[in-house]
Amino acid sequence: MKPGGPADVRELGGLTVTKVAVDAQMSNNCYLLRCRRTGQQLLVDAAAEPETLLPLIGEELATVVTTHQHWDHHRALAEVTATTGATTLAGEPDAAAITEATGVPISRTLSHGDTVTVGECTLEVIALRGHTPGSVALLYRNPEGSPHLWTGDSLFPGGVGNTQKDPVRFTQLLDDVEERIFATLPDDTWFYPGHGDDSTIGAERPHLAEWRERGW
Repeated sequence: MKPGGPADVRELGGLTVTKVAVDAQMSNNCYLLRCRRTGQQLLVDAAAEPETLLPLIGEELATVVTTHQHWDHHRALAEVTATTGATTLAGEPDAAAITEATGVPISRTLSHGDTVTVGECTLEVIALRGHTPGSVALLYRNPEGSPHLWTGDSLFPGGVGNTQKDPVRFTQLLDDVEERIFATLPDDTWFYPGHGDDSTIGAERPHLAEWRERGW
């Protein structure tokens, strides 16, 4: 998927997932989750281009979850929330930095094990420390099929997120990814990163030892 291209839509058991890429330079993914029974919507990362996101959202948006504090994941947060009145959520260790950068207060901070609802659907919060202190992923246990996971910049096809060549941060992130994702979720789990293509846990699992050995 490329910025400026059409959105990709996937129908899950209780959710409609719409993926769009924004910003030709950074190519951030934004995900609009819509409860199929109630119509309530949640946006994962108001990364950029409110002129793209707002028509996609339509008239109502309940919640924006910012997966982490990095600048390229919240550039449209102020305009999206001002237009929609959406509640803002982010990982507790990153919340203050997001507010400082955007001027948007975080309505609710998230910790590992919390839940977030969108209509009748429940998303589980998985804290993944290392890319930033407060990075979070969101897990939907699809009642009619495979689980689906939004990972921000903590997990990509081919490796974990950038930890600035800091071995402590890298070990923390890979440990969290292994313990909280790969050790608990089945191979058919789809995951959706903050940039680039989707993948599955099964496709990435054979490479965990390789990632740890190479150190990135």
